[in-house]
Amino acid sequence: MKKICFSICLTITIIFLTTNVGYTKDDCLKINKKNAKVEIWLSKKYEKDYRNILREFKEMGNTKVGLFIYPAENPSRIVAIGRCVPVQIAQHFLKKAKKYSLGTTHLVNQGFVSSHWSGLGTSLFSEHSINAINQQQLIMLMDENLDTQSFQKLYQSLTVQKAKAPAFGLMVDNPKLLDSIKP
Repeated sequence: MKKICFSICLTITIIFLTTNVGYTKDDCLKINKKNAKVEIWLSKKYEKDYRNILREFKEMGNTKVGLFIYPAENPSRIVAIGRCVPVQIAQHFLKKAKKYSLGTTHLVNQGFVSSHWSGLGTSLFSEHSINAINQQQLIMLMDENLDTQSFQKLYQSLTVQKAKAPAFGLMVDNPKLLDSIKP
């Protein structure tokens, strides 16, 4: 039993380390010459600090920031990060999610997001295009030793879509399932 468990764990690790889902360095290098688009939905309790918060997100550099006041008390805890967003911007974004939207509980599959776009507190995506994450997984994403490619591989491994989804009381093929991530 231990040998089988070890074999399965080893196989998953090898697959994780050797696959390169959706991240092509050359494509992202061309895109990274452009600024990353960052959109943030904030609780209305931060409305009075709008200008300071806008400045805070612009200070991370290489970004175009869109800041919106969410009409309810707390925006969603969903974060989306495009496949070409550099690690320093993505991790800064996750830190700010904790500060301004009570943290991160779900990540959006990158196939539904522009390669250079990130959203914090977004509710633009259906439940079939997001994945729940736990605190341990969030800590893994925040590891300062990750480079952009490693961060993106980890993010993609945390947002794998399920083949079946509930609809009208049945389990049907996931209508949002993407065969591959498109640039």
